[in-house]
Amino acid sequence: METPSPQELTTLLEAWSRGDVAARDQLVPLVYTELRRCASRYLRQVEPGQTLQTTSLVHEAYLRLSSKNPAWKNRAHFFGVASQLMRWILVDHARARQTAKRHVTMVTLGDELGDEADSKPRELDIISIDKALNELAMADPRQAQIVELRFFGGLTHEEIALALGTSLRTVKRQWRLARAWLYQRVA
Repeated sequence: METPSPQELTTLLEAWSRGDVAARDQLVPLVYTELRRCASRYLRQVEPGQTLQTTSLVHEAYLRLSSKNPAWKNRAHFFGVASQLMRWILVDHARARQTAKRHVTMVTLGDELGDEADSKPRELDIISIDKALNELAMADPRQAQIVELRFFGGLTHEEIALALGTSLRTVKRQWRLARAWLYQRVA
């Protein structure tokens, strides 16, 4: 299947927002692969033994995305909300496991949030990352959105720039600042 342009996705998302069920049904296979890729990238960072699977994460996120009457602005808005939902699902799952087993879900932070010069990845619990990301959102919502899209959504810098309608240089600069800030908070 050919990858649709951001404009084609935006057109379908806007139609879905107006209640066009056919547009929603046409959109599902177009975004499913990208959502699955994002979820898979993130779950590879989670500790071994994690019980949540990529398909389950994508399906749960999609159910939440489609459970309300959406008012999608564009592709960036859709994938931003999807990344945020995946984050919430993963944090809820980690909290449930922690409560049930008194076990903390760890994630490996190599070049995603840590110092790229640091050769050994660090493991931190996802709940701490979520707390720090909420603090960052209060200080700088755009940086928090970039982290969410990169870390939880698995998007590249180029994809984030396209999704947010900003320059690649800006995304990279904001990413470095946000990463340093978060690393200080969770290290």
